[in-house]
Amino acid sequence: MKTTILAIAGTVGSYISYIIGGWDSAMTTLAICMVIDYITGFAVAAVFHKSPKSANGALESRVGFKGLCRKCTVLLMVLIANRLDMALGVCFIKDGVVTAYVLNDCVSIIENVGLMGVPMPGVLMNAIDMLRGEKDEQGIQKY
Repeated sequence: MKTTILAIAGTVGSYISYIIGGWDSAMTTLAICMVIDYITGFAVAAVFHKSPKSANGALESRVGFKGLCRKCTVLLMVLIANRLDMALGVCFIKDGVVTAYVLNDCVSIIENVGLMGVPMPGVLMNAIDMLRGEKDEQGIQKY
């Protein structure tokens, strides 16, 4: 039974790796960022009760499930990007999509860490503002 389960898991894992264009360092980085983002988001809600995604800031299973659905959708977008690379005979679309999602997760991680009360270096706060496209009260891009 154990061998059968391992064989099935290996087959499924190999197929997933194939359809997303292989498992490289960019995909490893994306997976790490996705896990850290989910864990820090969970901690913000479960431990600190400061989640902006729930009415009382506490942990809600619906919000957590939506987060997992979003992470799965990100992987589907990587799959689509890989298929576009293959269809167009190029090799940069998947990398661009993975990079965009890594940056998005990094911003989310930084936001979560800030909600936990961890002091944030000014350069990180400025980077978040730039990535969000936030403007100050006069409508000028914040840097």
